[in-house]
Amino acid sequence: MDFFETLKRLCSVNAPTGFEAPAAQAAKALLEPLMDEVIIDRLGSVIGVKRCGKPGARRLLLDAHLDEVGLIVTGIEEGFLRFASLGGVDPRMLPARELTVLTQPKPIFGVVACLPPHVQTAADHDKSVAMEDLRIDIGMTQAQAEKAVPIGTPISYRADLQQLQNGQLCGKSLDDRSCFAILLRAAELLQGKDLDVDLYIMGSVREETGGMGAIVGTNAVAPDWCVAVDVTFARTPGVSEDDAPCKLYGGPAIGVGPNMTWALTDRMTAKARALDIPYQLEVMEGATGTNGWHMQICLEGIPTSVVSLPLKYMHSPIEVVAEEDMEHTARLLAAFAENLGMEGC
Repeated sequence: MDFFETLKRLCSVNAPTGFEAPAAQAAKALLEPLMDEVIIDRLGSVIGVKRCGKPGARRLLLDAHLDEVGLIVTGIEEGFLRFASLGGVDPRMLPARELTVLTQPKPIFGVVACLPPHVQTAADHDKSVAMEDLRIDIGMTQAQAEKAVPIGTPISYRADLQQLQNGQLCGKSLDDRSCFAILLRAAELLQGKDLDVDLYIMGSVREETGGMGAIVGTNAVAPDWCVAVDVTFARTPGVSEDDAPCKLYGGPAIGVGPNMTWALTDRMTAKARALDIPYQLEVMEGATGTNGWHMQICLEGIPTSVVSLPLKYMHSPIEVVAEEDMEHTARLLAAFAENLGMEGC
């Protein structure tokens, strides 16, 4: 798999949380050649299954969410758009940011208005502007804006996927479409393998605002095991090892803690060691901040693991991952799935 080309297809679509239909269609098209059946469920999540053909086979569900953080229009003042966040958006990075306002049938380009330094006071230089005080400039009058932009219109960052040096990829919505690309690669690695479980792959919706897609999808699939695949903080300048214990090129981060089933954690680490796949351990002493938090308590309770991809600059339009880590994570997930029914965990 060419991760760059796959992610260009996934990340070029604008699909903020709650408005994921374009990403779901792109994900479905990529998943269909690798699965026996692919559907989009009632909430909008993509779910594919590769059946092993064995009677009474147990089910493994791998999940990565398709939504991205974004903004939503809340009002219009003098032609400028007021807005609120969809998911965890840091208002400090918004001034002068380029955006795509997702009007129909054609999106509109917009920029977040900012004060030039010449007219700022000394106090302005040392503080960020609250989101409720920011406005988006789309170059329209009040009447034009009211006609073109309905209240509730979603907004995405405007950013193309780029290649940095040493196999690093940079762009928007790598949280978590990079992990959906990993699931595609894992399914590719399992082609022709004699699986003894039915493999389900889900691209879930609404993770950034509560994980509803994963809850609905998990209840529908009724798996015997779940693995939530998401991103985690990678170390960068100014970020301590305590805040970001994982690093790029260190391989997948295997979650360890009370909300991960220990037997699954042990199987993940054992498979990584057996195949000489580099990995990191990430202690999650409380809520994981992933769909794994919700999937584990679906139905009567489902053994769940969390595997994370190190990512720099989370929830920004310049998120960065390493292709090397993506490949190692895909190999680990494929190894986890092989012989799962026989070996159990």
